[in-house]
Amino acid sequence: MAKCWLFKTEPSDYSYDDLERDKKTVWEGVHNNLALKNLREVRLGDEILIYHSGNDKAIIGLAEAVSEPFPDPKEKDDKLTVISLKPKRRYPRPITLAEIKLRPELTDFDLVRLPRLSIMPVSKEHWQVLEDMLK
Repeated sequence: MAKCWLFKTEPSDYSYDDLERDKKTVWEGVHNNLALKNLREVRLGDEILIYHSGNDKAIIGLAEAVSEPFPDPKEKDDKLTVISLKPKRRYPRPITLAEIKLRPELTDFDLVRLPRLSIMPVSKEHWQVLEDMLK
């Protein structure tokens, strides 16, 4: 069964628009140990929420893992892992961090608890709340 994840990106570095334009990308540049641990657990077909950090602070769209994790070919350190992903759909509107923080059922969501973590799992319960917020 596919897992759900949230990947953060600074839109001035790489935005959801860039992902849609490129149709596929290698997600690289992750150095935090917990984020790397999470990235190594992503599997082919897993769904990934793309979150714009910086001024936006919002979930913008949905992507899909199109590879298993593999060592970053640009780095000499085998611990540095990357993954390939493709866009699935842009959300009809962004889900802002402010909105997320207002939902009591999301107080234990890593996006709220660990705001600096760049890659995190999303539980099925949290995923459902986020999907419901779009309706």
